[in-house]
Amino acid sequence: MGTLQSDFDISARPALVRRWADARRRSDEIFEVVKADSVYERPIPERHRIIFYIGHLETFDWNLLRERALSLKSFHAEFDRLFAFGIDPVGGGLPNDQPSDWPSVAAVRDYVERIRQALDENLSRKDFDAAANAGEFSLNTLLSVAIEHRLMHAETLAYMLHQLPLDRKGRVAVPAIRAGRPAVPQMIDIPAGAVTLGLERGSDSFGWDNEYEAHPAHVPAFSIDQYKVTNQQYLEFVHAGGYDAPSLWTADDWSWKIGHNILHPIFWTRVGDGWLYRTMFDEVPLPMDWPVYVSQAEAHAYARWAGKRLPTETQWHRAAYGTADASERNYPWGDADPNAKFGNFDFAGWNPTPVNAFPEGKSAFGVTDLMGNGWEWTSTKFGPFPGFEPFPFYRGYSADFFDVKHFVMKGGSARTAACMLRRSFRNWFQPHYQYVYAGFRCVSS
Repeated sequence: MGTLQSDFDISARPALVRRWADARRRSDEIFEVVKADSVYERPIPERHRIIFYIGHLETFDWNLLRERALSLKSFHAEFDRLFAFGIDPVGGGLPNDQPSDWPSVAAVRDYVERIRQALDENLSRKDFDAAANAGEFSLNTLLSVAIEHRLMHAETLAYMLHQLPLDRKGRVAVPAIRAGRPAVPQMIDIPAGAVTLGLERGSDSFGWDNEYEAHPAHVPAFSIDQYKVTNQQYLEFVHAGGYDAPSLWTADDWSWKIGHNILHPIFWTRVGDGWLYRTMFDEVPLPMDWPVYVSQAEAHAYARWAGKRLPTETQWHRAAYGTADASERNYPWGDADPNAKFGNFDFAGWNPTPVNAFPEGKSAFGVTDLMGNGWEWTSTKFGPFPGFEPFPFYRGYSADFFDVKHFVMKGGSARTAACMLRRSFRNWFQPHYQYVYAGFRCVSS
């Protein structure tokens, strides 16, 4: 598609602006995957066409910053509205717009370039030290929102383009598939203990509104899988007739499964008596030691079949960050910043890795592969923490999804930026959404 450019020299600006520029680079890279004749495709029926996202990322930054922080006026109000909001299809029908309903690529790209130039030039004149003291929602906070919003899309666009037919994508460099010795499934006992969920208001760290307020919780003793459930383990569930057993599924999940003819994970393809796995750019024999990626409904059915459960958010937190001496770590491995030896994250590659590939990333209790390599479903419905207050400039970011129809996910995937591996970060999706890079592990009493 060609790379969007900005003439603004970002190198001398504050670290937050440099991070913003790097986030732009990440989002530009994902659009490079799409062939020029495929920009108006809709790889996932429930989502917008690709052309929407080319405009959306800049529109979000523009609508967030232009009046609040930079006192700028709109130059294309129609596009400011058209590209403002994505889709969450709970309770509604599938979108039915046509390619002809959308502007030309040239028009969208011109709009994007004008936004970038306006934002870059005006940010170059801002005093960030003064802005940092301008109030609770300073320019620093707004830029952090813009950065993480863009990085979230760099990930969600990856799983969306994963569903684009292979011949609609241009190949990019992909690290060799990492091999390892098969993981031996086992459970690890986690003693009872206290956890602190959430982020303290007034913390120097950025957090989204749903991450506040910090609060304690007690977690009774439990056992948890050392590793994420692998394709090999999940294949046993498939062979055992798990997709044909209503008793393993909730009534709502079974209705979804039957209505959509769900017979196996969406990343798998049956070929005769065998299976292929669809990576971003190829189909390969099913990698047995990779984590399985499934919807929360499929994960829940497997857990029932195995005589276990999905962990709650507090159980997952305790297994990931807790210690025997009642302290808590910033990351499962300790307090060191995330780097490549600890897990498969921060755009390290396009594929999963074996679930036991990063032993240095294990938690104090020995639970492995918690950060990266696939988000992990929990059984906790996404809702507010005590003391929740929506961002006044983005009131619907979390509150629109406090509807008991979304479930918390923790951890991260190979395409999750390092900044969102913080302990308090919460992701969430509907239980019947198969497309996310999301796996799971099970717990028992």
